[in-house]
Amino acid sequence: MLKKSLALLAGLLVTVAVYAAGAQLRSGHPDTYVVKKGDTLWDISARFLQKPWLWPEIWQANPQVHNPHLIYPGDVLNLAYVNNRHVVTLKPRMREEGSPIAAIPLDQLSMFLKDLRVVDSGDLQKTPYVVGFEQNRLRGVPGHFLYVRGLKDAKPGQRFAVVRPSHVFRKFSDSPTETADKLDSDVAMVPGPWTEDLRHNGHLGLGEQIGLEVKVIGHARFMRGGDPSTLMLDDSTREVRAGDRLMPVNDKPYDATYYPHAPKSVPGNARVLALTDALNASGPRQVVALSIGRSDGVDNGQTYSVFQPGDSIHDDVASDSLRRGVGQRVTLPAEFVGHVMVFRTFDHVSYGLIMDGVRPVHIGDLLKMPE
Repeated sequence: MLKKSLALLAGLLVTVAVYAAGAQLRSGHPDTYVVKKGDTLWDISARFLQKPWLWPEIWQANPQVHNPHLIYPGDVLNLAYVNNRHVVTLKPRMREEGSPIAAIPLDQLSMFLKDLRVVDSGDLQKTPYVVGFEQNRLRGVPGHFLYVRGLKDAKPGQRFAVVRPSHVFRKFSDSPTETADKLDSDVAMVPGPWTEDLRHNGHLGLGEQIGLEVKVIGHARFMRGGDPSTLMLDDSTREVRAGDRLMPVNDKPYDATYYPHAPKSVPGNARVLALTDALNASGPRQVVALSIGRSDGVDNGQTYSVFQPGDSIHDDVASDSLRRGVGQRVTLPAEFVGHVMVFRTFDHVSYGLIMDGVRPVHIGDLLKMPE
């Protein structure tokens, strides 16, 4: 029999204000809601509010409550009108020991939160690299031996991440924005510096490099030393090839909990910089790279609205009627696409998870305050 406990004092009500100025009620909102297993703060807030990312403004508990984030299945939420304002009250119940609901369903999303890192190109060139495979195979798959050069002071059983460069990030002195150019498909076969794939690059390698993206494609265990050393490939998401690099394992590539919230401001250069698992467009529960990072005040959980820039078209009505398509131009308004939440930041780049959307997200889409 599970141990019973009172998580909060019996009958205690957590009362929070829903401010009309910043957290408008959704039409058709429920007056009462019972928290269910699998709910998240984002989902529950979306039931009451038009802007679920503003939940920090409304889940402000009474000071006698130890932790307002601890909301459990079975707790009852009531919407009332007190002192000329709406309030949401949380009434806890007798419950078994268990876990509170999450802000987002991380257990369902962990597979999408890719272990992407942004490193210095010069530092990556100094890392150990795969030189070959057992029985002189062309590629390595789980269960195969990898032969690695440049690996020193490793201990038997020590695990390493196998990484491959995927994008190079650059900024330009005459532009407020950055670029993310895909690297050539044979990037792992060269010692570096790594060059862009010109088929996907309109800048021909110009601009100041501000970071190199690498993607973890597998993990290997050190077996025995030497030059080259021998490692066993434990797992991989794609075939390992000569030239792939080894880096220390990051056991916590992302936080265990995220609380979506609005940023204080949005830099002018904020936009979608790259897609991580798509060629042309991404959708909900996919990861994108953003052109802002820690140096811009970005932190985990910040949520942005994504807008597709409006096209620039000719205004034939306002132009010479005899010269169609060559006269005055007008830029159409940007259109809302969806919301993205930051889950990992670096100095100049961050990674976000697309939370929802009404149309696909593309490279170059703009980030704005989530209004």
